[in-house]
Amino acid sequence: MTTQTLMQQFGRIGRRGIGAPIVMLILLAMVMLPLPPFMLDMLFSFNIALSLMIVLAVVYVMRPLEFASFPTVILGATLLRLALNIASTRVVLLHGHAGPGAAGKVIEAFGEFVIGGNFTVGLVVFTILTIINFVVVTKGATRVSEVTARFTLDSMPGKQMAIDADLNAGLLTQDQARERRREVREESDFYGSMDGASKFVRGDAVAGILILVVNIVGGFTVGVLQHGLSASEAAHTYTLLTIGDGLVAQIPALLLSIATAVIVTRVSGSQDMGKQVIKQVFGQPRTLAVTAVVLGVMGVIPGMPNVAFLLLAGLCGGAAFLLDRRRRDAEKAAAQATALASTEPAPAGERVELSWDDVTAVDTIGLEVGYRLIPLVDRNQGGELLGRIKSVRRKLSQDLGFLVPPVHIRDNLDLGPNHYRISLLGVPVGEAEIHHERLLAINPGRVHGRLDGIAARDPAFGLEAVWIEPGLREHAQTLDYTVVDAATVIATHLSQILQTHAHELLGHQEVQQLLDRLSAEAPKLVEDLVPKRLPLGVVVKVLQNLLAERVPIRNMRGIVESLAEHASQSQDSGALTAAVRVALGRQIAQEISGLGSEIPVITLAPELEQILLQSLQGSGPAGTAVEPGLAERLQQNVADATQRQEMAGEPAVLLVAPQLRQWLARFTRHAAPGLHVLAYNEIPDNRRVRLVSALGR
Repeated sequence: MTTQTLMQQFGRIGRRGIGAPIVMLILLAMVMLPLPPFMLDMLFSFNIALSLMIVLAVVYVMRPLEFASFPTVILGATLLRLALNIASTRVVLLHGHAGPGAAGKVIEAFGEFVIGGNFTVGLVVFTILTIINFVVVTKGATRVSEVTARFTLDSMPGKQMAIDADLNAGLLTQDQARERRREVREESDFYGSMDGASKFVRGDAVAGILILVVNIVGGFTVGVLQHGLSASEAAHTYTLLTIGDGLVAQIPALLLSIATAVIVTRVSGSQDMGKQVIKQVFGQPRTLAVTAVVLGVMGVIPGMPNVAFLLLAGLCGGAAFLLDRRRRDAEKAAAQATALASTEPAPAGERVELSWDDVTAVDTIGLEVGYRLIPLVDRNQGGELLGRIKSVRRKLSQDLGFLVPPVHIRDNLDLGPNHYRISLLGVPVGEAEIHHERLLAINPGRVHGRLDGIAARDPAFGLEAVWIEPGLREHAQTLDYTVVDAATVIATHLSQILQTHAHELLGHQEVQQLLDRLSAEAPKLVEDLVPKRLPLGVVVKVLQNLLAERVPIRNMRGIVESLAEHASQSQDSGALTAAVRVALGRQIAQEISGLGSEIPVITLAPELEQILLQSLQGSGPAGTAVEPGLAERLQQNVADATQRQEMAGEPAVLLVAPQLRQWLARFTRHAAPGLHVLAYNEIPDNRRVRLVSALGR
């Protein structure tokens, strides 16, 4: 039977679900039946090979969750080692009087070759290995497993909320959110299992010590009383066999303890551990340079091992110089590539006339990044920002009702290395500094602890925040911080700006496309409106007014029907906007209060409303004149009332007379961005209003 055929047979056994029972039967046979020395040699060799494979698998795995079966592997390896201990103990006690080779070649090799046939040396080596395994590696791994399991379980609600927030913001699809939730559950199960599995490793270390003592005492007793050996001969023979047996079992146990410690101390990042350690420990030129100086100073001190210290100092200094030069060359190459990409000079000796192609068009939406943020937008370097921006555009297009223009991304050497800038129609509207190798922990207002890091503010909403190291993510989430990466920070900031300035993104071309799409299902409606009753420019202005007041234009049919109905009465965009808002009353109420049957509202006191109506008479909204002191108090009262509603978790709605709605909406837009200004006739018949407060003079 070939090796391939044998592996296929094992695969069929595993698929049929009888692999685990067969393994348990083999372990029971090892415990109950005497094994020949040759079989012990094979099993001990397999145990060592298995431990090495487990350690290497842990080192090379990209993420701990990719080795989710590790707790089960720990249990299986521990049971195998304990069964081998029992089987080898039986052979040593039954046939140990025949000589060191009675228990097999592996135990003999460890007893004769590894410790030189000296059982005193063997005891010392075994004791040192046990101390390292039990006191250092196993104890530390157990503690890390306990803390990680606790923090992982405590942070589960925060992670679920973060996934829901990303889903609602359009940064994740339903399938991506489902996958993220599955990963959160698997991470919780994995670290919870590791908390219990680490106890197997700790118990195995204790069992190794007790088995050694029992075997030495039992072997001495059997050799003297049953086989007539002298006390010194029995002590030498059985102690060597027991030490060899203990070392054969203790080395795989130490390897398994190291594997456990490595996997529980790794961060949950998709990166090779070797590259991660080299980059973070040996990838800083400044660290290597300081180390080289310290070693050089120690190397010139008389009496010190000068050659060793000076050689290491030279190696560290040379590595620091090479890393620094490589970093500078990379920055220079990036700058040159950017310069060449932005300006392509004509070949020498050739004169090219200027043309309209030399006039740079203004991007509708632009995003400029510093050179250190280029990895965020480079797919070859694992950048996620392009995908996030695409998700933001898709979500906003669905919510607002028109196609949000593409975002043109470029690097800008005039910006700081970690800065980015968002512009609309060539005008900067947002700028911030981020640290793409860190995470932003945002304080939503209810945290119960402080974090070490770089103090900052969330660019999108101005909340207090801290840039933290990736390893502090779970700790920050247990303190109720909202933790996001740099790509999410930029995408959220961009989404907030595009929502605020949505009316500036809608132009004649976009409106014409909306009308063309509507004409496919209602051609007569569109034909009667534009250009027979209204020019396209008026329709564009009405739609821009709606977006400026946070009213989506998804219901184009309802908007066009309302415009067609009132076009004969007025050509003024403000009056037409008011008429359209009345027609969209149910949609507006739905956007504000959801499916609730009542809307909490703030009103104006009768005397204040009368003063404003008198100021409005004969002047129109743009020319309304209000006494400056009254205007300042009104803005302050509106801002305070809006803040109280938001703190109470309710929408802030100001209900006013139809004549005042347009002016008050524009007047309070910057003082209270979260306020919705509704007219009396915009409340649908199926909604009740609940008076919250009345604003006076």
